[in-house]
Amino acid sequence: MAETIDGRDGARKRLGASGERVAANWLEARGYRIVARNWRCPYGEIDLIAEQDGELVFVEVKTRRGTSHGAPEEAITPAKRTRLIAAMQTYLAESGTRDDQPFRIDVIAVDVAASGAFQGVRHFPRAVGAEE
Repeated sequence: MAETIDGRDGARKRLGASGERVAANWLEARGYRIVARNWRCPYGEIDLIAEQDGELVFVEVKTRRGTSHGAPEEAITPAKRTRLIAAMQTYLAESGTRDDQPFRIDVIAVDVAASGAFQGVRHFPRAVGAEE
């Protein structure tokens, strides 16, 4: 894949948005349907909400350029997990989702080389549990 991700000076937001586009395309290529992007509530933002085989999938996308600060998925702190669960619960309550609707929270890590070249996607299904 010859894709390059823009992550130059002060462009953290653009890097994140590029990673979210890569993640959405990756999910769609695997049969997921994107329901919402950047859904916001008082608890924070859910990067992607997707659906596959009747299951709602709330996706936190973490994109890192280089490895000097660790792997992207390492940025999911306990506080971030708590906010993701609260945001998911808010979405479920506000969207009129059926009580028996299956759901989960996944993490997608987008790896980008220091040069900005796309390196890969790693998917962590059920990375955040509602019981946390």
